[in-house]
Amino acid sequence: MKKFGRILVLAVVLMVTASLLFAAGAQEQKKVVLKVGHVFAATHPWQINLEGMAKDVSEATNGAVEIQVFPAAQLGGDRDVAEGLRLGTIEMGLFGTGALQSLDKRMIIEELPYAWETREKAYAAMDGKLGDALDKVMLEYGIVGLHYWESGYRHITNNTRPINSVADLKGLALRVPEAEMRIDTFKQLGALPTPLAFGELFTALQQGVVSGQENPLATIYSSRFQEVQKYLSLSYHIWGSGYLGISEKAWKSLSKEQQTIIAEKAVVWGLKCRQDIASSDAEYLALLKKDGMQVNETNFAEFQNAVKPVWDKYEKEYGTELMSLVREYAK
Repeated sequence: MKKFGRILVLAVVLMVTASLLFAAGAQEQKKVVLKVGHVFAATHPWQINLEGMAKDVSEATNGAVEIQVFPAAQLGGDRDVAEGLRLGTIEMGLFGTGALQSLDKRMIIEELPYAWETREKAYAAMDGKLGDALDKVMLEYGIVGLHYWESGYRHITNNTRPINSVADLKGLALRVPEAEMRIDTFKQLGALPTPLAFGELFTALQQGVVSGQENPLATIYSSRFQEVQKYLSLSYHIWGSGYLGISEKAWKSLSKEQQTIIAEKAVVWGLKCRQDIASSDAEYLALLKKDGMQVNETNFAEFQNAVKPVWDKYEKEYGTELMSLVREYAK
């Protein structure tokens, strides 16, 4: 009888152990890996905040969700990542909305030149009805919007001359992203816009293929453009967000609890990214000056007036519904 009891106890122990091992194996099998790509350097605020988000998500899900961050276009350029999200071959991406115009032209509407005189107006728009409208656009392509981070205000650098007035841009070969609105903007300002992928930009500047480019201060500094550019003209011509999106395929592979955690952490770290970009502008400007860049202010009102035809063109393309949202928040 005692022997039978010992056998029974042993059988129970083995069953419990097997159940635990099976549960552990099942949990391990359910682990989700999400790759997120962006084009900026590993020192850029996007990378730093994505790493923070990844750590938080891992801890909150007990390691069941792992976000792997790939900077410097390791997963491809902006358009490659955007297309990957649409197809479901890449799980996540962080990029300026201009990159998403390859999927739908409406996504670049936030980058209308001189739309946002303050960051606060831009934040209100992207956290409000404009952001909601653009999220609906991306859902049409199988991409779920998590939050609008920040890229920052864009400024002009070049090797030819300081840009004080619109006339100073005349004939200047300026690299711009592969975005129709950006090309139209600088054509309207008299420059010679040259579309190039971001990954090709440093070499193009170094070799003189283009004389200048335009980007936020954090991007200029983290990409070391001061090594190949002499003049920095503070133009504030465009404020750009950083669209953090996830493919609908990857999103649906997550549990409801995991979706909630990722959505919450995207907002937390998106707000921190905005704070980092805004607060670091003065620091980056000082560092760029220290590295030898000559800095000047541009004639804001003159530039703002000069780009009005660009607004007229895109109002016809996008229709009054989206444009009215921009005007509502920009006023």
